[in-house]
Amino acid sequence: MEWTKLLDASRFGATGATKNTYDTARTNYQHDFDRLIFSSPFRRLQNKTQVFPLPGSIFVHNRLTHSLEVSSVGRSLGQNVYLQISETLSPHEKPLVAEIPGIIAAACLAHDMGNPPFGHSGEEAIRKFFEDNSGVFKPMVDSWEWSDLVRFEGNANALRLLTQQLTGRRTGGFRLSNAVLASVVKYPYPSASGKKKFGFFKSEANPFLSIAHATGMHSVGNMEFCRHPLVYLVEAADDICYQIMDIEDAHKLGILSTPMVVDLYRAFFTDEPKSARDRITSTLKEVQDPNEQVAYLRAIVISKLVEECARIFVDNLKPIMDGEDFSSLLEKISGASHTAMEAIKNLAVERVYNHRKVVEIEIAGYQILGSLLEIFCDAVLHPQTGLSKKVIRLVPNQYMTSSDDDYTKIMSVLDFVSGMTDVYALETYRIIKGINLPTL
Repeated sequence: MEWTKLLDASRFGATGATKNTYDTARTNYQHDFDRLIFSSPFRRLQNKTQVFPLPGSIFVHNRLTHSLEVSSVGRSLGQNVYLQISETLSPHEKPLVAEIPGIIAAACLAHDMGNPPFGHSGEEAIRKFFEDNSGVFKPMVDSWEWSDLVRFEGNANALRLLTQQLTGRRTGGFRLSNAVLASVVKYPYPSASGKKKFGFFKSEANPFLSIAHATGMHSVGNMEFCRHPLVYLVEAADDICYQIMDIEDAHKLGILSTPMVVDLYRAFFTDEPKSARDRITSTLKEVQDPNEQVAYLRAIVISKLVEECARIFVDNLKPIMDGEDFSSLLEKISGASHTAMEAIKNLAVERVYNHRKVVEIEIAGYQILGSLLEIFCDAVLHPQTGLSKKVIRLVPNQYMTSSDDDYTKIMSVLDFVSGMTDVYALETYRIIKGINLPTL
């Protein structure tokens, strides 16, 4: 793979060729970033669960704040990589590769936009609904389509959201550059591949192939491709943020004590020179507020992980560009950082992800999404009944389809439901169930 193709700035769905505009005041990739920032689906992330229930008196991360932080870390990763490889680039490559930080920043903004309400449990809830109702839905679709439904992935749904032509909208969805779209596809293969994760539904097979060919991604057969190299940096930014920030959120909520979190974060620096460790100790003595102590340590931990992941990427640039199988960058870190990260992972599973409040919202998500999918799927598949006619009126026109194909109809329901915020999903559920009456 080569940078001049990988960083293709042409817009998906746009007619005619689009030049790489890295020599203008606002590049195509900056346009991409702005389109995402100002979009309704991105704003809706503010009311979607990251891990903990949406805040009461204590503010914790939601999908929006998480995505903004991932974008910031991704930009830093991209800049770090560019500075390390700039001297090896040709005069033709250099100005284009200099745009990598902006490409990654935009892709990071979009990486979670396909996630349904109620965190990752929302994905599980959707899968379970179709598994539990296989007798109804499986005869309606082919094997690939069925795999899309029972293995529903927020990753694949992000590509659908970004490229889909909704009713009344122009072709190409967001019309993002091919480079940004390719950087969003974490798993460049279909659900039918049988792999644990996948990156596109059957409905987006042709859009994905168009993006893959435009960016010169290596094909390995059966609609499977090697990752776009920038995916590794987007993935690293996401992994760094959620693993480090989930611990900080748990501290704010009183789930983890200050000494425990301080020790977890300080463990990243046990192999640093004594002078560096002394500076950390000095700062912690100066900063008395527990939340500020944790925030300071979190910041320097992220900075260290950015440097290490960027170095690993550059050290392995040739096999990555050759499309060789390569694990995530964060899995390649070593020394104190590796040991500390493993400790955080283990503690997060034990004390954070299985916390009562997290489990409670996951259970609620199953009930709410299952009920919504049941009533809306029934309405679009059997639109002639009296109740169905009323239910369909609740669906915004952009999600309606004139297709007679059952798979297309079901996917339109998933577009609507997965795009809901936690609050809107709960409100709609209560109204449909007669728990609350609507008000003007």
